Amino acid sequence: MSQMTYSEAIVSAICEEMRSDPRVVVMGQDVELFMTDAKTRQELGPARIRNTPISEAGFIGAGIGAALTGLRPVIELGCSTFLYSAMDQVVNQAAKSRYMFGGQANIPLVIRAPVIYAMAAAAHHSDRPWGLFAQAPGLKIVVPTNPSDAKGLMKSAIRDGNPVIFFEDASIAEQRGEVPEREYAIPIGIADIKRVGCDVTIAALAGGVHQTLEAARALQDEGVSAEVIDVRTVVPLDRATILESVAKTRHLVVVDPAPGMCSVASELAATVAQHGFYSLKSPIVRITAPDVPVPFSPALERSMFPTAAKIVTAVREMCLRS
Repeated sequence: MSQMTYSEAIVSAICEEMRSDPRVVVMGQDVELFMTDAKTRQELGPARIRNTPISEAGFIGAGIGAALTGLRPVIELGCSTFLYSAMDQVVNQAAKSRYMFGGQANIPLVIRAPVIYAMAAAAHHSDRPWGLFAQAPGLKIVVPTNPSDAKGLMKSAIRDGNPVIFFEDASIAEQRGEVPEREYAIPIGIADIKRVGCDVTIAALAGGVHQTLEAARALQDEGVSAEVIDVRTVVPLDRATILESVAKTRHLVVVDPAPGMCSVASELAATVAQHGFYSLKSPIVRITAPDVPVPFSPALERSMFPTAAKIVTAVREMCLRS
């Protein structure tokens, strides 16, 4: 094992894939500056690490074209909300081309989309749009929450034959963790049980996983055993792991830093309500952000997102009801 930050693990995965597969190329704004060091840039060459103009529709479109002709581009966005400027390219071209060409064309494209929130970045830069893009059939959606998962999932994303949006939670970018030194990849579409428990299932996404683990430790002191599931990939969604856990614990709390309307939290709750209803001993609880634009004020913004305290309170109330 070696110690890496979340961001370092992602870059490490990309560089290793570039060394092993000459088809992997990197494009995006200022990627030469912040993705690799000078030695790595020299090793991999300027033809495979390309700075682009500030035109998301242009360079994502170029990445789609490169993927159609046999390359495996990794597109770097400075912020996930910049996806909106390339909505037609992402949702109409990348997501639909394989289907519309009758399976004759693959789009092995990865879009790195840092998610910036709880950092006073104001409304234009602070969305958490994994649920929005999950509604575009043809895209795979990945949201890792620690360095080891980030590296393993990035490797799988690059090797996949479909377009993958790789959402990176900027709030944990500098979090350090152990990363295997051996070659490994984590399959897309499998959730991870971060903590085993028997009293309540808490399914969480992105930075909400870390708040949930903190809450689970506090609940343990109160005699409540929480099972924490890191959703990890939104599309495809690992419904089976969550349903199996709820069948054991009989309770479900869903934690998602995105707004609640039409969210991943809503999909998880609907899945259990439809397929695991008779396992439940209390109503499902969703802990999400409110359906409002993110304010610039740090004090106001901090109050929007799931916290360990909110999760503990929700679980206490659930236990009292049941």
